[in-house]
Formats: sequence, C-alpha cells, structure tokens
Amino acid sequence: MGSWGCDPAERTAECCRPVEPDPVNTGGGIRISENVIKQSFSTRIIAEIAIFAAFSTALSFITFVVFPQGGSVTAGSMVPMLWLSLRRGPKIGLFAGAVYGLVQLAVMPQIYYPLQVVIDYPLAFGCLGLAGFFKKRIRVGVSVSVTGRFLMHLISGAIFFAEYAPKGMNPWVYSVLYNGSYMLPEMVISLSIIYLLKKSNILNLYL
Repeated sequence: MGSWGCDPAERTAECCRPVEPDPVNTGGGIRISENVIKQSFSTRIIAEIAIFAAFSTALSFITFVVFPQGGSVTAGSMVPMLWLSLRRGPKIGLFAGAVYGLVQLAVMPQIYYPLQVVIDYPLAFGCLGLAGFFKKRIRVGVSVSVTGRFLMHLISGAIFFAEYAPKGMNPWVYSVLYNGSYMLPEMVISLSIIYLLKKSNILNLYL
C-alpha cells in the first residue's frame, strides 16, 4: 500500500530505521523543540527587564527636585530603560517601559483619575521604548523617547490638572511649564549619561 510496498521485510526495515541526529540536537535522536529555545530567550529577556526596571526604580529615589503633583529631577532614572530599549529594540523597550511605569505607580503613586493613571504611568514611561527605533542614532533616540514621555505628561496635566493652573493661565501653557521644568533637566541628565557610557565604550559592549 502506497510507499510501504508489499514486502514484509521492507516494512520491517522502514519501521526500525533509527532516528538520525539533528544538527541542533546536543547528542541524541530527539529534536530540541524550537519552542524550548524561544522560551529560554524569553526567560532571559524577562530577567533583563526585571533588572533594568529595578535599577531605574532605585535611581528614581535619588532626587534633586520633587514636584507636588508628580514629577521629579532624578539621578538619571530613565537611563536603564533607554539602554534596554537601545539594546533590545522597540518591541521589548515599549513593553519594559510600560512595566517600569506600573512599578512607579506602585512605589510613587499620584492617582487622581483612572485615565490619568494610564497616561501618566504605562503610556508615559512606555514611550522610553521609542529609543529602540534609533539604535544607530542614540542621541536622537533618547531625545525622542523623553519627548514622548513629556507629551504624555503634558496631555495629562492639561486635562486633569487644569485646576492647579494660576488664574488666567491657559491649562496647556501651565502643563508645558510644569512638566517641562523637570523633564528638560531629566533629558539633559539622560543624554549626558548615555553620552559618557558610549564614549567609554561601556554602552557599545551591550548594543
């Protein structure tokens, strides 16, 4: 029948033929599943995200200026997330940034409205992953990422914190001034640290 033929000896030989070793196998006739390989990489990436998020969180506690409705000038707390984005690309970077945003929500919550929480935490910090689109132009990547985070805080500030604006001041102008007063120094600090890491070739080792 079919390719088996009619000879019993042929059928016996076909059934008993040993499995040939696979090139990706480490020493047997059983093929290593690609899912197992992918899973090991996923585990490594998850570990990196946890480490970099923890590093960023630790740096976020080192503050120079803290603002009343949220926001602060830190010792380069965005750098680990930016570094991870440059290392792993935008997909991992955006996810890691959002995770870091949720960690920030847990340790330094500024909760006023549900939508405000979404904008100010996972969306704003998720923007740090945009650096992954600019692996060849690191300074541009850092600037775009930090600007993205600034825009999220700007929108949140103008919509949800308009009541804090001085009388007669446009809420959008107030939000630009308020959020820019800490995001601009944060950008300068991040760019400076990333520049030093790259110049010392430390950054290049992991990109």
